[in-house]
Amino acid sequence: MGLFTKLFGGKSANTEGQSFISELLDGTIEKAGLDISYEIKATVENDKDIVKIEFHGEDEDLFTNKDGALLDAFQLFLKRALQHDQPEDSTHLSCDCNGFREKANQHLVELAEKLKNKALDQGKSVYVRALAPKDRKIVHQFLADDERVKSRSVGDGLYKKIKIYPTKKDGERPSTH
Repeated sequence: MGLFTKLFGGKSANTEGQSFISELLDGTIEKAGLDISYEIKATVENDKDIVKIEFHGEDEDLFTNKDGALLDAFQLFLKRALQHDQPEDSTHLSCDCNGFREKANQHLVELAEKLKNKALDQGKSVYVRALAPKDRKIVHQFLADDERVKSRSVGDGLYKKIKIYPTKKDGERPSTH
């Protein structure tokens, strides 16, 4: 039985499960003194439990400032709490605020497209600024759809640059300057 079923009772809502996430959020929001509310949406996609939490209210800017650091913090906190409460389940949980994640992901895709074209035009490597793992994943996944280029993370630590370089053609070595 998946977390979705345990939390939300499959097709019929499980009040006890919904209150677990709600109690965590209510307590945290109250202690932080935030003027924010939320909506929890639970679905199943490709046999995976998906829980999406959308924040809205007066303090939305706090959630989206500094590249969504507070949004990321809430998401990490909730994921860890769910993992602790339901260690045998694997649920994808995401938090968003006023479409922030979609806008940020679109910006990363646009940047990757621009740098991919630059790498292809110049025939040499280009680099994306240091990014967090979740952001690097977006860029790598986007670039994986184009066989003309490859990408890899470069650097140490949590934040790494992405190297985008043209793939070699038959009998030709790519330039990796």
